Amino acid sequence: MNTFQDQRVNRNRGYDPRTGIYYSLIKLKGKHKIPTSPQLNTASFILTQFSKVQSPESRVALIDSATNQRITYGQLNRSIHSLAAGLYHGLGVCKGDVVFLLSPNTTLYPIICLAILLIGGVVTTANPVSTETELTKQVFDSGAKLAIAAPEEMHKLVSTGVPTLVTTREPSGDDELSVEELIDCCDSVLLPDIRTNQSDTAAILYSSGTTGISKGVILTHRNLISMMTILKWAVDITSAKDDIFLCFIPMFHIYGLAFFGLGLLCAGTTTVLMKRFDFQGMLEAIQTYKVSNIPAVPPVILSLVKYNGGGCDLSSLRNVGSGAAPLSKNLAQGFREKFPWVELKPGYGLTESCGAGCFFVTGEEAKARLAASGELLPSFSAKVVDPVTGVAMGPYGEGELWLKGPAVMKGYLGNEVATSETIDSDGWLRTGDLCYFDEDGYLFVVDRIKELIKYNGYQVAPAELEAILLNHPHILDAAVIPFEDEEAGEVPMAYIVRATGSELSDDQVMQYIAGQVAPHKKIRKVAFIDEIPKSVAGKILRKDLVARSKQNIRSKL
Repeated sequence: MNTFQDQRVNRNRGYDPRTGIYYSLIKLKGKHKIPTSPQLNTASFILTQFSKVQSPESRVALIDSATNQRITYGQLNRSIHSLAAGLYHGLGVCKGDVVFLLSPNTTLYPIICLAILLIGGVVTTANPVSTETELTKQVFDSGAKLAIAAPEEMHKLVSTGVPTLVTTREPSGDDELSVEELIDCCDSVLLPDIRTNQSDTAAILYSSGTTGISKGVILTHRNLISMMTILKWAVDITSAKDDIFLCFIPMFHIYGLAFFGLGLLCAGTTTVLMKRFDFQGMLEAIQTYKVSNIPAVPPVILSLVKYNGGGCDLSSLRNVGSGAAPLSKNLAQGFREKFPWVELKPGYGLTESCGAGCFFVTGEEAKARLAASGELLPSFSAKVVDPVTGVAMGPYGEGELWLKGPAVMKGYLGNEVATSETIDSDGWLRTGDLCYFDEDGYLFVVDRIKELIKYNGYQVAPAELEAILLNHPHILDAAVIPFEDEEAGEVPMAYIVRATGSELSDDQVMQYIAGQVAPHKKIRKVAFIDEIPKSVAGKILRKDLVARSKQNIRSKL
């Protein structure tokens, strides 16, 4: 039965009350249809899109914000093929070999990823701020045959014993071969016909581990191609031909890789790259390059709301997206009041779904639902399941969000137990997020289920309290965690970053919250901190704060 043609499914929200399943009512057609050919790899799919770019030799794909270096689509195409040939013929990288990539954002990043994928290799990316111990663990866990690293990161990989190729050779560096030199010396070398299937592994990305141990997420070519097709559709319907995107999201993260390392290249857009995030640098890049689109995260949006507006012209901005963590209603409202000409469109996705899930087609839809994360993207379906009873909930019923779609991961690397706990036998991905849909099919994220505070049998969502705290004029940032309590089990504890010069007290913080929430949601303990620890995607690292609170208790004993 075709559910979309069944009249019993509410066409306004895509909800089927018989099964408890929410469906996307957006169907991809024509050039936006997800390819079904079994023998297709991610790089070949993207390179095919290059051929559709008008004037590829003059159309700029990437701009380095620090050096103003520009790479056209024609140059990008040749560099990808040359590096692929060098990796295959010169370094022996074959189909299925894992290549470890350790680098900040550079114009070489997408070239390296696509060259590896073109020869059937597997990309695994890492955070440059990771310690040597963390990187060594990932190298061995992923089974990497070769590593590629920025010059300043090379020393962290020496102990792994894995052959390592530097991205660019510095003037004072050794005589080791670099990626740039490999591209130059292999510009006329041909590649053999390498058969790669959509079902083959394309990437192993490691989850942020905000509440536990990081796991390797296996993404197939089908996953990535589905994600890119959906992203190209979204860009085509929401962006103008002359739009300029700004990338400060790290490309080792699914958010950065999906958008800037892969997806936007399919749409023929121009992207300005920042090596790493710097607020002032971001403002200057927007002004210099007339940036119109910024895929961002809540901490960046918070900084923009608190920005005093001096010095930089941000009038070119037209669209700001928000992902990786929930965007509170108050923060969304504050942004729209300060930048009324900009469309703010939150979205929802996770590493396990290739960064895809929900999306707002228009800014007006997002404006009408301040705390929502959009509607289901094409090809996705969802359920909201009560964690206790296992019953699928209807509109406004809270439960764990389950997703299904072609972008959902294959599983966790070498961890069958975690895979079976996350993906059921019917292919539903348990996201671990407490959510609900409204009557129109828009998703609202309440919090991570594992992060809910259990106070005397009540469940308290930290995100709700954080949103209220961030509205206080003397609070720059805040995080709420569970604090063990002998009587209540757990009580809400707040870590607060005070504004410069503020003498805000813990009692004042608790009173501020107490006047706005039910008794069981009150903040019972407050600590002040210089900075809230967060992942590169802007997610609060609550496990670090929990460990800190426990350490403080032990130190007082």
